[in-house]
Amino acid sequence: MAAVQWRSSGRSYDAELQRCRPEFAPLEFGDYHPLKAITVTDTKTRRGARKGSTSSSCSSSSSSVPPDPLSSLMDGTDPLSMFAAAETPAITHSASTGDLGKKKKEEEAVGADFEPWSLKRGEILARFTTTEKLSINLFMGSDRGKAPSPGSSAVSEKVRTRLEELDDLEEGSQKELLNLSQQDYANRIEELNQSLKEAWSSDQKVKALKIVIQCSKLLSDTSVIQFYPSKFVLITDILDTFGRLVFDRIWTMCSDPRTLPESFTVDDVNDTAKETCLNWFFKIASIRELLPRLYVEAAILKCNRFLNKSGIQETLPRLAAMIRGIGDPLVAAYARAYLCRVGMEVAPQLKDSLNRNFFDLLGSFRQISSESVQNQLVLQRVEVPEYLTLYSPAINWILQCIAYRAPEPLLMEMMERCKKLGNNALLLNSVMRAFSAEFVAARATDFIGMIKDCDEAGFPKHLLFGSLGRSVACADPPESERLTILNEAWKVVTKVRSPQDYINCAEIWVEFTCRHFAKREVNTVLADIIKHMTPDRAFEDAYPQLQSVIRKILTYFQDFSVLFSMERFLPFLDMFQKDSVRVEVCRSIMEVFIKNQADPTRDPVILNAMLHICKTMHDSVNALTLEDEKRSLSLLIIGFIRMVSFGRDFEQQLSFCVEARASFCNLESVLVQLIHTVNTLAMETSSVMRGNHSRKTAAFVRACAAYSFITVPSLSSIFSRLSLYLLSGQVALANQCLSQADAFLKAAVSLLPDVPRSISVEGKLRSSESFLLDFINNFLSTLLVVPDHPEHGVLYLVRGLLNMVQDYSWEESSDAKVRVYISALPLLAAMSQESYLYSIPKVDSNETLYGGDPKFLSEINKLCETLIGQILDQLKTLGRDEQSARRQASMAFSLFGVLLAHGDLRNNKLSQLFVNLWNLSQKHGHSETRVSVRTLDFLKLQSQQADMSHLSETVQRLALQTRT
Repeated sequence: MAAVQWRSSGRSYDAELQRCRPEFAPLEFGDYHPLKAITVTDTKTRRGARKGSTSSSCSSSSSSVPPDPLSSLMDGTDPLSMFAAAETPAITHSASTGDLGKKKKEEEAVGADFEPWSLKRGEILARFTTTEKLSINLFMGSDRGKAPSPGSSAVSEKVRTRLEELDDLEEGSQKELLNLSQQDYANRIEELNQSLKEAWSSDQKVKALKIVIQCSKLLSDTSVIQFYPSKFVLITDILDTFGRLVFDRIWTMCSDPRTLPESFTVDDVNDTAKETCLNWFFKIASIRELLPRLYVEAAILKCNRFLNKSGIQETLPRLAAMIRGIGDPLVAAYARAYLCRVGMEVAPQLKDSLNRNFFDLLGSFRQISSESVQNQLVLQRVEVPEYLTLYSPAINWILQCIAYRAPEPLLMEMMERCKKLGNNALLLNSVMRAFSAEFVAARATDFIGMIKDCDEAGFPKHLLFGSLGRSVACADPPESERLTILNEAWKVVTKVRSPQDYINCAEIWVEFTCRHFAKREVNTVLADIIKHMTPDRAFEDAYPQLQSVIRKILTYFQDFSVLFSMERFLPFLDMFQKDSVRVEVCRSIMEVFIKNQADPTRDPVILNAMLHICKTMHDSVNALTLEDEKRSLSLLIIGFIRMVSFGRDFEQQLSFCVEARASFCNLESVLVQLIHTVNTLAMETSSVMRGNHSRKTAAFVRACAAYSFITVPSLSSIFSRLSLYLLSGQVALANQCLSQADAFLKAAVSLLPDVPRSISVEGKLRSSESFLLDFINNFLSTLLVVPDHPEHGVLYLVRGLLNMVQDYSWEESSDAKVRVYISALPLLAAMSQESYLYSIPKVDSNETLYGGDPKFLSEINKLCETLIGQILDQLKTLGRDEQSARRQASMAFSLFGVLLAHGDLRNNKLSQLFVNLWNLSQKHGHSETRVSVRTLDFLKLQSQQADMSHLSETVQRLALQTRT
């Protein structure tokens, strides 16, 4: 190995750059576009084609042209769209899928702006709960079977059969379930729903009807009156299921042999289907009790379409009149609600029946104060205000159905009737919630007058103002009335004694205040909320409402200089004492700030407040905090740091970074961002102050370097430390701070032995080798411009790095160490040039310090010879193991490339090594043939140049090894 004498080739980088520049050739695009479809035109005519034939002669030839994969984009189609279209089956009506087409049509009839019952269902179940024990009484009848009457039987026989079935239903065995919790009750009802479906699928239609009738009877039971709205929801689910099953059954009978059209008429229905439909209505008409008969017939109301054109129109008024026979006003109200729901589903255009239901409801309100109802409330120990709230879901739904796209005169008539009824807060509350927000907001003053006339004892006024507040928050009342509306509302809200009731109402009016007023009014509202919620720590039970207040304020106040100038905003935040809630609130504020703060800020009010909020998020981090949570919080804090700028007041910017480092020391990614910010600050200072106040600038850059040098060791990630040491050294070097740069680079070198063999990347252990090699290569490229220290000898940093690489405990099967040696050779070759490839202004690199001193060049050559010797030793070691032939070939070719680019191949021994390395890389056929061919072509091209003629003989000695 000692026989190899290294000599770097002389390089003229400017000349090489000129040779590598591509030649420019004019290109006329014309109509060419890379995404335009390729058009192939065949002008040849087929032999023997008849004269006048119109068939295309290019169809056969064009089929051989491969399709352009991008041309389909110009046609508006793509493979994913075609796949989705192919996977989407055509929707056809069947008994299993239900009337999907009709359902879509009905939804279009009421429109997307109509809030469906399904959205209210969950709210009702969650709101109306009870701890009382519930019971279910079912009379499921005996199981003795009855043979069905033949088709030729007389009508009287069919009627008698129906009555016998229903008698059997009502006189059969009783099943009673007692002491059920609310969840148990819901589970039992769901079991009945499943039993209904199973009975239907097994063709036990009478049993299915029995289940529906008995479930409907449960709606007459008000023994646990607080639970009645939820019971109504559960039972009507069964009724809806029954209605769908019956309709789909008859539809199927009409769809044989052809499918019944969606807009079918009575004439399209066959006799068998009509008879079956009539049979169902006759069975239901035979039910003796009013309530189940009413509900079950309403459930199959849609089936009237199979019998006559005006069936639904005639049935709805009759059912509405039947409800007048129900004595309990609560039961009657929900029966009317169900009838309105079914009516809106099957015939939303029939508004008269809806109006009749509402006016009947108004007439029944006097029953609420009847003796029977009052006795029932006393017996169940239910207060009148609580009892009145039970009506809300039913009345709200009825009014929503009536008010939907209703003309304004009708709404005014309903409003006037409510006024005449007088002192009915329950109805007024439902009117304000059901009518459009625009209608209510435009008449907000009138509604306030009606609220004042209501009796506080029957229905709390703050609930009425809450309903009014929802409307005026969504729609704008007249501008001249807004302040009056707010004052009148807040007079009532602020007098509410219960903290929970207070915050429920105040939270609604906060949005109105933010929407229409400035910070002074909002600050007053916040002060009032703090006053009410602070005593006895009432805020602890109202975190959701308080969070809602914050969200609404952030929606309307996105200028944070205005937001933080509110005196009561930060004290309002102090009410969030629970750590998880407090952090969530701070997170929401940070997200809005980062999203809406367009320009960097230096406003001290904003900075102090945001530092406080970010510190709150930082302090929530502990040993149990998940990495994803840390990452999320860090990104928010980093977003804030990036939005802070003091312009040319660099010292103030550095002071901010010092304060931020102390505040966010537990979040590593934030510290990394701060170091990057300080390094950027040092570069900006140097560029702005170049030529001015050089001493002051140098002192500031040294202060930035000191900041980084102190902060980097606190990072736990060793690769973060390495990269930031290197970055900080580069910044110091660019600012002529040589001693600081030297300290950073030496710190990075001394850290290399501590690099572990494996590191965790996204929760998985991976070898650190690739990361380490990337760092070392970056480090080597920096060393070219780093001048030697006068006290540490020639190339002391290069030698120190190579010594650390030599002593590092690499994996046994790794060639990483030798790869570093190969990477170091180009650096040493570049250092031996008269003019370096790149340099740093005002920094004298070794090219200037040594000026091509032979001793310096001799040191470089000796070091190169040592590295080559180590590489060749490794190649020999790999040659002893056949399993390592591929590694040997790859390493030999890498060194071959370095000699080609940087070695002086006029040297015979170096030239011989060059040929030997080529032969070794080709020896076992592991080289990439394409790369080898291109390399030989390059060498032949180079040998034709005047200054590279010595390569001609060498190229002739290089041969490609064929693979066997």
